[in-house]
Amino acid sequence: MTQSAVTVDTPSASTAYIGIGSNLEHPLRQVLDARDALAALPGLRLSAFSPLYRNPALGPGRQPDYVNAVAVVETRLSPRDLLAALQAIETRHGRVRDGVRWTPRTLDLDILVYGDREIESEGLRVPHPRMGERAFVLRPLHDVAPDLDVPGLGPVAALLSAVSQSALISIDEAAMSGGDWDEQPP
Repeated sequence: MTQSAVTVDTPSASTAYIGIGSNLEHPLRQVLDARDALAALPGLRLSAFSPLYRNPALGPGRQPDYVNAVAVVETRLSPRDLLAALQAIETRHGRVRDGVRWTPRTLDLDILVYGDREIESEGLRVPHPRMGERAFVLRPLHDVAPDLDVPGLGPVAALLSAVSQSALISIDEAAMSGGDWDEQPP
């Protein structure tokens, strides 16, 4: 993993948790490349990365399974600037924003939590809406921050205990890197 050369140790730095998911064009590689892209962002330091999980897609029709993870970053970027940086990474990875929800994606990067802030503005809601209902977000978040208290939602451990984790499959990064499971037809 590449580490950013930026030192983020000022009082203005915030801890943010970024959800990462992909179910198109070699999802495992997309997620790992996104991790490296986050580590290279100026004004941000990647401090932890969760294990990877495979899970069925939400949404309409048959879709390939997703690979999901959570990154922990220390950043001086504002929430809005962080969102713009995440969307630029998504675009570089071939993400198409067509306004349709829950469709297959090459890469999906979401700000799950930003410090202790609750933000509700056009195009940005933090904590991420519906995160408290999704094991594919909560399990990797719990892996990297088991004591996290999600603003407005409560302890991540309690949130995780309230959802079914039966559809999650832990991914052994080395074993899956050459697999063809990530190219299932929709």
